[in-house]
Amino acid sequence: MQKKLIVLVVLIVFSFRATAQNEAVYITDKVSDKYAYVDIIKTYEKIAAKGYKSVDLFQKLGDSSYQHDKLEKAADWYDKLFAMTSDLEPVYYYRYAESLRFICQNEKADAIIEKLKRKSKGTIKKKV
Repeated sequence: MQKKLIVLVVLIVFSFRATAQNEAVYITDKVSDKYAYVDIIKTYEKIAAKGYKSVDLFQKLGDSSYQHDKLEKAADWYDKLFAMTSDLEPVYYYRYAESLRFICQNEKADAIIEKLKRKSKGTIKKKV
């Protein structure tokens, strides 16, 4: 009697799991039909083309281009970014220099790295 009861409980548990899994797929399909995909980078590029300038906009465009291996575009966006401000995190100096090296502007890339070294010289503390 106990074996039959255990088998019955196991079958009931597995049947609930199987139906719950199918239900989730059905719900996901329904929800995805309601939303549209928006390419935010293309939207940002249109905004920049209309003349809007901001540090945040150029950071996002430069980062996106850099991460998608479009280093020519990244160099352009980082150039505009550095024209607005030089008070940036070190990662932007590095990415800008790498993008410049990709388009064979090594002298300009070296100058950016030198700026980074001068900037970080006062902030790096050695451990004793």
